[in-house]
This record gives sequence, C-alpha cells and structure tokens, in this order.
Amino acid sequence: MELKKIPYNLTVCKVSQLSDIRLDADFYFIGKTDEELSLVCRTKDAPLRTLERDDGWKRFRIQGILDFSLIGILSQVSGILAEHKISIFAVSTFNTDYILVKKENFDRSLEVLAEAGYTVV
Repeated sequence: MELKKIPYNLTVCKVSQLSDIRLDADFYFIGKTDEELSLVCRTKDAPLRTLERDDGWKRFRIQGILDFSLIGILSQVSGILAEHKISIFAVSTFNTDYILVKKENFDRSLEVLAEAGYTVV
C-alpha cells in the first residue's frame, strides 16, 4: 500500500459558525455534529476566531481510491503507529483516509510504516 506525504502544516479546531471558515481554501475538512463544528485546515487558513485550536499537525494519505469493501486499512496503519506510541487524528473522505500526526512525529511515523512494508511517496 502506498502512502503520500503532504508537507503542509495543519490546524485542528472548533469554530462557532460556518462563516468563520475560508471555504475558498485549497484544503479543509469540516465535521458537524449536534455538539460541535470542527475544522481541519492548513494552518495559514485557520480562522482567527476559534473556540479551541490545536496547531502543529502534518498529514499523509493512503493513495488511491479505497473501495468500501476493504477492511482494516485504517486499523492497520493506526495499530502500527500505536505500537510506536504515535497518536493520530484520522479524517476519512469518500475516496480515502488521511492520517494526521503531530509535526514532531511525522518523519518517525513514515519511517515505521515504511519498515512495516508501506511505500512512502
């Protein structure tokens, strides 16, 4: 399986309203529930007003379009990282999964996944 590293710095935050989010940015992920409105975006695009904010994330994605019948892909990646004490924040889209790790663990996370047989591009 191939993992693509994406070099941008990311921020994970909670916002109070959609109008706080730059919807013209080239990357963002919004999650809305009955309890919160969450945003993952490039740090340079993070809203000035947030309810909570956590900077210092980087990401890689599982390359290709993942069929819904595939089982355990995210579980395998997160399990390998958990064995090495690397926590993750996962974002799933229709096509694939994105794994976010803190900036200080980014290179190490890709190294241990490469050692486990993943190809990193």
